[in-house]
Amino acid sequence: MSAKILLLEDDLSLNEIIADALEDEGFTVSCAYDAQEALEKAYEKNFDLWIFDVKVPKGNGFEILKELRESSKNTPAIFLTSLSMLDDVKQGFLAGCDDYIKKPFDIDELVIRVKNIIKRNFNHQKEDLISLNSSKNISFDPINKTLYQNEEIINLTNKEKELLALLLKKRPHFVSIEKIFDEIWTFDEEPTIMSLRVYIKNLRKILGKDIIINQRNIGYAVRLENEK
Repeated sequence: MSAKILLLEDDLSLNEIIADALEDEGFTVSCAYDAQEALEKAYEKNFDLWIFDVKVPKGNGFEILKELRESSKNTPAIFLTSLSMLDDVKQGFLAGCDDYIKKPFDIDELVIRVKNIIKRNFNHQKEDLISLNSSKNISFDPINKTLYQNEEIINLTNKEKELLALLLKKRPHFVSIEKIFDEIWTFDEEPTIMSLRVYIKNLRKILGKDIIINQRNIGYAVRLENEK
């Protein structure tokens, strides 16, 4: 599986050098040049690693990561920055980073650190993955709420991710429709039975129709292959 990396660096030349070095190692790199662009990409797509400069246009790398962490985004992150004081390093780790590299740095050292974090995170993911359909090689990472098939990410809507995570957490018990509405709809949203059925239908189409079961007037449940 080719790891996907989001790189935020406003220096065009340095951005290109880093991206080229990582792509030469087989990584897929998506580049951003300001804070807003990085945030949009981080919310829109799933990445295996974020690499953020700190002093960037339209924001600050520390604040970007803090916002993403508060939104339950757990993707590993590395800061690349000229800020080298102890308080800066402390602020970076308090924001939620996994590594902090001070500029100027050796590009080979960056590649080594990137490989180490991605390898470590992928090994943790494999340990945590829940197999949903072995014949289709479909599994779910409940920590990052990510669905995989053949180690490639299957795109789900946020509601589908939250619904699948909830049903897996409560298995083998049924979850009532009222509980589902309380858990995955926010106070300013209006849940409907029809919308819930659409999410269930989409998940069954991907997972297999027998993975999510329902009982009339009771609710929905997940039945894993070894629990049937």
